[in-house]
Amino acid sequence: MSKRFTFKGGVHPPHKKSQTEHLSIEVFPAPQKVIIPLQQHIGAPAKAVVNKGDHVVIGQLLGEAGGFVSAPVHSSVSGTVLSVGLFPHPTGKPVMAVEIENDGLDERMPFEPGKPWAEADSKELISRIQAAGIVGMGGASFPTHVKLSPPEGKKIDTVIVNGVECEPYLTADHRSILERTDAFLTGALIIKKILNAGRCFIAIEDNKQDAIKSVRSRLSDAQFKGELKIAVLQTKYPQGGEKQLINAVTGRMVPSGGLPMDSGCVVPNAGTTLAVYDAVVEGIPLYQRVLTVTGPTAAKPRNFLVRIGTPIRLLIEACEVDMKATRKIIMGGPMMGITQSDLDVPVIKSTSGILAYDKVVSGEREYPCINCGHCVHACPIHLVPSRLAKLVNKEKYDEALEWNITDCMECGSCAFVCPSKINLVHYMKLGKFHIQARRAAAAKK
Repeated sequence: MSKRFTFKGGVHPPHKKSQTEHLSIEVFPAPQKVIIPLQQHIGAPAKAVVNKGDHVVIGQLLGEAGGFVSAPVHSSVSGTVLSVGLFPHPTGKPVMAVEIENDGLDERMPFEPGKPWAEADSKELISRIQAAGIVGMGGASFPTHVKLSPPEGKKIDTVIVNGVECEPYLTADHRSILERTDAFLTGALIIKKILNAGRCFIAIEDNKQDAIKSVRSRLSDAQFKGELKIAVLQTKYPQGGEKQLINAVTGRMVPSGGLPMDSGCVVPNAGTTLAVYDAVVEGIPLYQRVLTVTGPTAAKPRNFLVRIGTPIRLLIEACEVDMKATRKIIMGGPMMGITQSDLDVPVIKSTSGILAYDKVVSGEREYPCINCGHCVHACPIHLVPSRLAKLVNKEKYDEALEWNITDCMECGSCAFVCPSKINLVHYMKLGKFHIQARRAAAAKK
């Protein structure tokens, strides 16, 4: 397709991807010790099935799913369980985790994929994905088996595989698509088969021409021809948001308060799609992932394949980050990532990158709103951020709810363009927090 798809709104932050976009993925050495959280996903935490002193191997189950909306957790090393208890987590709140001392032997479970995926039905394929502990790897961490199990009567006709990676600096998905093109496209076919969808698009922004070329070169192959199409998108942030991607590729709008499946679409991330391939074709659970370590203060930025549970401190050291010049460490990208105060927090399933940043924009002096409308034009959800910020500041939460504050995806586009330096995302988060707190209090009555 020559057409360049996009959505209304959004912003154009500097890409900052040149440091790593041409660097091949390197295997990061397994650390001497890993801390593997039992909560790496949306939903109920996994329940530990190992105890202190147990010997474990790579791929062994450490925690079983705590419910349908949950995901199992597997060991990323072989060795001895040192403890099961509370440990620091990237979200800032301690969670239950399994601490394992690596014995360096890399013993692993026998990975058995089962019958060929083309001969398996949707139920069996979903079961393999669920057992592998696959979750959304673009940041949302929603259990993939749930995402691929729409309610009865909810027809999914379109799959859009999200290879956009619109956050500045990050190149993990880009490199994964480029280096594992056939596995990536096969993962897309598996997802299409599970959902019995009529069409499947591979969505990539036009700043990744090598990945686009690689995908296009394979789509004429017999196994992919007629099954998959490529959708080349204009480079814009947050093009990788599910709702924005659906609108850009199909022209459909996800209703306020709705989910992608309400518009007949499912949007798996590129990393998730590769994890589906690994689970279904190779029988390998999700115990490692590709991520980017980069930033202005990283002397040797790189793309790594990293074991889950690896302390981010080791990655920072490997990339020779100048900690004296570093003002903050972000897990994820600069727009939606989470600032880390503890460098011993582990890599988890949703860790797309580690960013070493030399600037702190939060705390800048805010000036009064001048009603310029820039935030309104930038908002990809079509909200009025300036109005919502004023309502939250006045504690008018009911009115903010009427103005659809809960639809905010906290992408940061509004704050990025605000000439008054108002931290609009802060007000969105604050308003949603109070609304959720009131709902929770009302539910207890």
